[in-house]
Amino acid sequence: MKKEETSKKTSKKPASKAPKAITTVEEPNSHNNNNNNNNPAIILSIIALILGGAGLVMGWMGYEKSSTPITFLSSGTDGNSANFTESSIADVAEKVSKSVVSIVTSVKATNIFGQSYNSSAAGTGIIATQDGYILTNKHVVDGSTNITVILDDGTSYDKVKLVATDPLNDVAFLKIDEVSNLAAATLGNSKTISAGQQVIAIGNALGQYQNTVTSGIVSGTGRSVTATDSTGLTVETLSDMIQTDAAINSGNSGGPLVNATGEVIGINTATSSTAENVGFAIPISSVKGMLSQLIANGEAKRAYVGVYSIEVTPEVAKSYNLPVNSGAYLYSSSNYSAIINNTPASKAGLKDKDIIIAINGVKIGAAGSLSSLVGEYKVGDTIQLTVVREGKEIAINVTLEGYESR
Repeated sequence: MKKEETSKKTSKKPASKAPKAITTVEEPNSHNNNNNNNNPAIILSIIALILGGAGLVMGWMGYEKSSTPITFLSSGTDGNSANFTESSIADVAEKVSKSVVSIVTSVKATNIFGQSYNSSAAGTGIIATQDGYILTNKHVVDGSTNITVILDDGTSYDKVKLVATDPLNDVAFLKIDEVSNLAAATLGNSKTISAGQQVIAIGNALGQYQNTVTSGIVSGTGRSVTATDSTGLTVETLSDMIQTDAAINSGNSGGPLVNATGEVIGINTATSSTAENVGFAIPISSVKGMLSQLIANGEAKRAYVGVYSIEVTPEVAKSYNLPVNSGAYLYSSSNYSAIINNTPASKAGLKDKDIIIAINGVKIGAAGSLSSLVGEYKVGDTIQLTVVREGKEIAINVTLEGYESR
């Protein structure tokens, strides 16, 4: 998504993100032209676009006879069952705000007369490591010629680099040079969140009010929406989003959605322009694989699986006569196979109409989409998929490789 730019060269305040119209897609039949989708459409304003394209997820697979050890992730702490007390919102907000930064970018803009000028825009970021890795939305830094990061205490850093972006999601990774003692946020477990869970959102509201705090609950998980820009010409898909009624304002892009123990469970991304208290955040677990690679190697690629898939819901299961009510159904409504040619998936032997129902025993659906769950792993990790093929469950080991644009 392009940032809204100031209309005057002399403006001293950075612009916050421009609203974008998006329509929710609760898509039981969205991949089947013979079925009608009767779900009501909601017009939304997006603070960020997901570049994750219509259920495209990728990865290199080998059958379970492979001798490569399976990579299991440490569950760590999980504060998603906790609730705020009367005074704890303030305590958690004070603690987490030290790990929330304002991001100001310089961009080259062109006016209606074709004249170029310098402009600025603002968003939010999350300190992920003491030595300066920052999480934010990709659209916050798209097209920027210079990036400045401002800490909660006002300290400003100009030596900031864009070091990686997720090609399948609206996530960017920044690095502040020559720092070692920043207050890093605690990243939680977005796989175990539930509707009704209490949360707070923190961000650089309207590009002017640093570390604004709002509170609410998780309204739902696994949301899919279709997003368009103000011209209606650019359409993107956001999938597996956390829905919250905590207010997410323009400029909050890239800020944290936080549980009652102060763990970051999401990256604030989109909000409604026509309905109150409807916002969306990217699950934090989906960024951990790339972040782990950056910490270890200073560079990262997105782990991927090589298939087109439909999220299985009870409605989808009924429409396609599937034996399960959750998972990732490898299906394409076009003449093309759901298994993309010359990709890791085609080499592994995955077949059209396979249903992937779990990764390392974690069920797809309640815990997240196929793409989100794969995103928690690093390139080179080996995971085990539970696959339903012709009514029978089989186990396939998958050694993940890095996504390459095609």
